[in-house]
Amino acid sequence: MSQQQFCFCTLALGKVYRTLAGLLAKDLKLYSPNTAFIILTDYPQDFSNSSQILAFQHQQQGVKCYHDKRFAIVKALSLFNSCIFIDADMRILAPVPEDMEWLLEPGISARACMDMPKKFAKALGTTNKKFTREIEVIKKAAQFLNLEPECENVMFVHEYLFSVTKSTGKEIEFLETWAILAKYFELNGVYEVEGNAIGLAAYKAGLPVRWSQMSGISFFNNKTELIKIQKGESNMDEMLTYFEEHRIIAYPKHSIFWKIVFKISKVTMHIYRAIKYRVFKTYIIQERREKVY
Repeated sequence: MSQQQFCFCTLALGKVYRTLAGLLAKDLKLYSPNTAFIILTDYPQDFSNSSQILAFQHQQQGVKCYHDKRFAIVKALSLFNSCIFIDADMRILAPVPEDMEWLLEPGISARACMDMPKKFAKALGTTNKKFTREIEVIKKAAQFLNLEPECENVMFVHEYLFSVTKSTGKEIEFLETWAILAKYFELNGVYEVEGNAIGLAAYKAGLPVRWSQMSGISFFNNKTELIKIQKGESNMDEMLTYFEEHRIIAYPKHSIFWKIVFKISKVTMHIYRAIKYRVFKTYIIQERREKVY
């Protein structure tokens, strides 16, 4: 597969994530200069100085922005046969090969995923109410789609790095079902862990999901890197620069007044979007009947 047949894509909303995406863009310019980088963002002008970047206007649609990642994939697949979604706060560490055989396989290749029943098993005996609630909503969502509630053949996809390759239109049904599930999960108070919706939507659409080493993609993710360091698979001294750059951008120093105003604004917008979703609940249920079946 040549580089012109696939692209990288991400979602970058807000100044922090636009800045982080800018660092990722510099990595791609260095290590994969001929590969398009699609960014859905609230301020495309921030990326106007790079011919490699295709920046598109996007305003947050969900109560929170996690499920909005699907819009980046929709845009990417409208232009390319395959796309590699990568979180905006990640980095690329080495040259990306022109040909990666795993991208040729139709469906989803995920750097990290697990059988949904394994995730259910983790909930047994837990006192974490948030996690227990998440599992309950996953099972209800499965029934919502007329799937087995135990989700024996469904894969949970860790959404920070995965690819989607077209599969005779199944990718379209996948994205449409994800859109419906995004609303379903948020209506039921589960705003994060969009990998649940990805797995359920893919299974409903018959779109294959598989774990992949994603050979050729050498990356930095601050959370997974810490785990690798604990396991002795990485070295803090070698990764320190990446950790520091991420910390400075993601956790900038602000006055107490600014933090209070930001917190109030964030809570207000969350309440507004949550109410909006409730108002349109009847429409969403009807949309599900028309599109899922």
